[in-house]
Amino acid sequence: MSRLKQEIGLAGKYGLAGVANTIVGLSVILALTAAGMAPMLANAIGFAVGLLLAFTLSRRFVFRSDGHVRTEVGRFLFFFAISYAINLAVLNLAIGVLGVQKLLAQVVANASYTVSMFLFSRLFVFRPRRG
Repeated sequence: MSRLKQEIGLAGKYGLAGVANTIVGLSVILALTAAGMAPMLANAIGFAVGLLLAFTLSRRFVFRSDGHVRTEVGRFLFFFAISYAINLAVLNLAIGVLGVQKLLAQVVANASYTVSMFLFSRLFVFRPRRG
């Protein structure tokens, strides 16, 4: 398989994992909120569940890593924080400097997060399995 096809396949799998992660995380948030939990706490729990699922799916399904779990968790959280900071910077730039409509700015900022987290995961977080 060509290198380009392999990378496109990984990006597609990453996208599928992201859809699953979003569905699960949002479902947790909505279920806990509907059950009467404070919205901020429900949101935090949902995001924690989503982050755990994102790591697991990225490690096993997308990148098929055989690296040391603790090392990869640390790298994943580090690059998550960087990707989230990129997201916030793009959001601030889009709304505050460029005057982009807020909903469109959210979409663009989210795309910057997704692309940066994919690249960081591919290049720095996960090692491919041997053999």
